[in-house]
Amino acid sequence: MSLKKLSLLCLLATSFTPPLQAKPHEWLLTNFSLLDVEQGRLLSGKQLTIDEGRISAIEDSSAKLTAERTVDLQGGILMPSLWDMHVHFEGRELVEDNALLLPLYLSYGITAVREAASDLAPEVLLWRKQIESGNRLGPKIFSAGQKFEGPDSVWNGDLEVADGAEMRQGMDKLESMAVDFIKITENTMPAALYLETLKEARARGHLVSSHIPYGVSIFEAAKSGLSSIEHASYVLRLGNAQEPQIAAAVAAGRMSTKQASQAYRDGFDPEQAQLGYRMLAAKGVAVTPTLIGGHQLAWLDTQDHSQDPFMAFLTRAFTEKYRWRIERMGAQTPQQWQTRKQHYQALAAELPKLLQAGVTLLAGSDSAALNTYVYPAEGLHTELQLWQQAGVNNADILRSATINGARFMGQSKDYGSIEVGKKAELLWLQDNPLQDIGATQSIRGLFYRGTLFDSKALDAMRTEAAESVRLLDNARRQL
Repeated sequence: MSLKKLSLLCLLATSFTPPLQAKPHEWLLTNFSLLDVEQGRLLSGKQLTIDEGRISAIEDSSAKLTAERTVDLQGGILMPSLWDMHVHFEGRELVEDNALLLPLYLSYGITAVREAASDLAPEVLLWRKQIESGNRLGPKIFSAGQKFEGPDSVWNGDLEVADGAEMRQGMDKLESMAVDFIKITENTMPAALYLETLKEARARGHLVSSHIPYGVSIFEAAKSGLSSIEHASYVLRLGNAQEPQIAAAVAAGRMSTKQASQAYRDGFDPEQAQLGYRMLAAKGVAVTPTLIGGHQLAWLDTQDHSQDPFMAFLTRAFTEKYRWRIERMGAQTPQQWQTRKQHYQALAAELPKLLQAGVTLLAGSDSAALNTYVYPAEGLHTELQLWQQAGVNNADILRSATINGARFMGQSKDYGSIEVGKKAELLWLQDNPLQDIGATQSIRGLFYRGTLFDSKALDAMRTEAAESVRLLDNARRQL
């Protein structure tokens, strides 16, 4: 056969090769509106494919897509799953009690938590590893391990340091534990050592989240590299133009913390506060407001929590810890209760102003056994509702509980919004949270780590948690 004929036969054979069929996607989600958290809008008539745990395509409903498994979301809302940016797992005697709560976070649509240190650091870091490897069901955990404090702190499990040398040894220890950020509180931490700890952490490349000692001005902390202020009550100090002088007086022993607190309240100026908030924004300091803790305490005189549904998921030993704050408050007069409510309302009113100034807000519940009626998982949803009541725009609220957390932790490449290439951690809602933030609890399903947990599966997590609490309580009564 001539070379010319052979070439012609090869060409004909090539021409008649059947076209390759496109491989079906692993998952296809159809019939939903996509919640774009970046722009605060709904995009209707969408379909989405998932392959190897990542979003592989987002198309209009008219596109021809095929998949091994197709799920009709029945006209619901698809949004990024939630992040709770301030939680605690705590209590050396409550290891089992805390562990059984982990799947509950998923049942409430929360796939990531930032654990702001506790006395259960070894257990929490083990849970983090087990969840990451798929050997335990629960949300991703970003942990500070143990928090820095001064000597003789009231908190259990702190890294109590008295000087720079001890602090640096503590920093080495935390780095050996591979913590995700550094946490500092102010119970007994001297002002000078606080600033030294903050600067050392930033010099080593860590995020630093903190309470602010009365002896340190917020501007000084921000200038030294603070990443986030935990609890919005601290930022009210920025409403007093004398804040640096007051902090210096406390640090020098010329003013007590009680006197400083009163001075901040008496001298609060909204215009001065705006200047301070803009300073935080310029320095890139985020704020985690945690309104819920103050709210629950301020209305203890009128709210009976004994029949709260979430109590079914908490052991008696866990809820017994709630008494600590109740007893610390003591008996109060009607006027004292009213004053507490007014202080809460004044704080809540600042949230829209913080956003107006450009401050990044992070949604966090501060759920912990020591924080009375601030429930794990459920508490984040209550926090978001309190923000709505305070006048925060729902789109801003949703950003604070999704993309802001992912960005803060340096994880926005993979999480926080619904985009091609990102990991598919998706919350399927019945109702629209842009209209009512309470819709974050209208959960129909959760896509997490390659699995779709429908409402039946999420309900089963809650049922199992309640049964585990019952068994644990019964076993302890028999001891």
